[in-house]
Amino acid sequence: MTTDKGIIILDLNSFSREFIQANLMIPDMIYLDNAATTWPKPESVSEAISNAINRCGGNPGRGGHRLALAAGELLYEVRERTASFFGCKDPFHVSYTQNITMAINLILRGLLHPGDHVLISPMEHNAVMRPLKAMGISCDILPGGTDGKINPAEIANKIQSSTRLIVICHESNVNGIVQPLREIGRIAHKNNLLLLADCAQSAGHFPLNIEKDNIDFLCFTGHKGLYGPTGTGGVIFSSRVDTDQVMPLIRGGTGSLSESYDQPDFLPDRFESGTQNICGLAGLNAGLQWIEEKGIENLSRHGSELIGNLRSGLQEHPGIHLYSGEGQVLSITIDGLDNGTAASELEERWGIMTRIGLHCAPLAHRTLGTFPDGTIRFAVSPFTTEEDIRICITACKTLAEESWAKN
Repeated sequence: MTTDKGIIILDLNSFSREFIQANLMIPDMIYLDNAATTWPKPESVSEAISNAINRCGGNPGRGGHRLALAAGELLYEVRERTASFFGCKDPFHVSYTQNITMAINLILRGLLHPGDHVLISPMEHNAVMRPLKAMGISCDILPGGTDGKINPAEIANKIQSSTRLIVICHESNVNGIVQPLREIGRIAHKNNLLLLADCAQSAGHFPLNIEKDNIDFLCFTGHKGLYGPTGTGGVIFSSRVDTDQVMPLIRGGTGSLSESYDQPDFLPDRFESGTQNICGLAGLNAGLQWIEEKGIENLSRHGSELIGNLRSGLQEHPGIHLYSGEGQVLSITIDGLDNGTAASELEERWGIMTRIGLHCAPLAHRTLGTFPDGTIRFAVSPFTTEEDIRICITACKTLAEESWAKN
């Protein structure tokens, strides 16, 4: 609605395409790029960010006045909620970073040494591949099916005497395939290995428990399935991990032990130098609370049903090729039609926003056989409607028919 001062107040509880068309001047927008970042966010997220700016303006751990204390209380609240959300018993085992890429780098660069060997999934993101290459760490790809799904029974055959870590992209950002983390973690621990789970896509889509799922390092980002703002993320350490064996990625002021030039060796200060993104973490806190209120199982069911409907509607057309797993992502290609042209047509004619290309995951596309052209990716959220999916099916089939007619 609009106040008497002309200020637009966004009410996501009654969110609709009509609202967007009237207030944001984007006709018939259908946002299906949620694997890049979710949009819209719950209204409570923007409110929490605003409240943090206005009411918690101090620097946590850097003062005894009430604004600094308020910021510190907020930081501990989100730390407690994050830990609980992922089944971690100790809130101080949560270390925040500016995104999941930094969290993954923290673990890879802080844990591995020259001569170490790493096992990775066939669907890894460049957030894993580029640090490993830059560090000169030897790695092998675990065997999987044509969709990238790992067969846990084949993991043991790939383990070497120098293998120290298994890295798994839990839910692929390309085709939504979901890896059997719990079983992979069980095999890792049986062989005295550690498991790093890249949960960029899966966090918020599926219930995750760092202890029960046999994860040692659970890396997450706030701006996707957790419905927080960009610039938030982190890593959670399981109770099995000796964090003294992980070197900090950066060192500096922590608000603790300021008399020493040495980095504190206790959590979370060991890995959290510099001022935290309090406003962003306030938004993340609200996003996590929103998921708790809605029920993660309900949200997951909604997303899976929408992707299932999209898959069913498109698989009937012989000119459309599907690349999809069990998650909330579907990738396609259309015979005779360049992906970029298809994406432009989808947005200009139907208002459908997608993501094309290699999605920062060339290894995944090599696994799927879609390298170097990539795919057109659709990713849903709780705010995606059945009508959005119906329009998307019609649009893709129309493009496929037009392409066939031209070729």
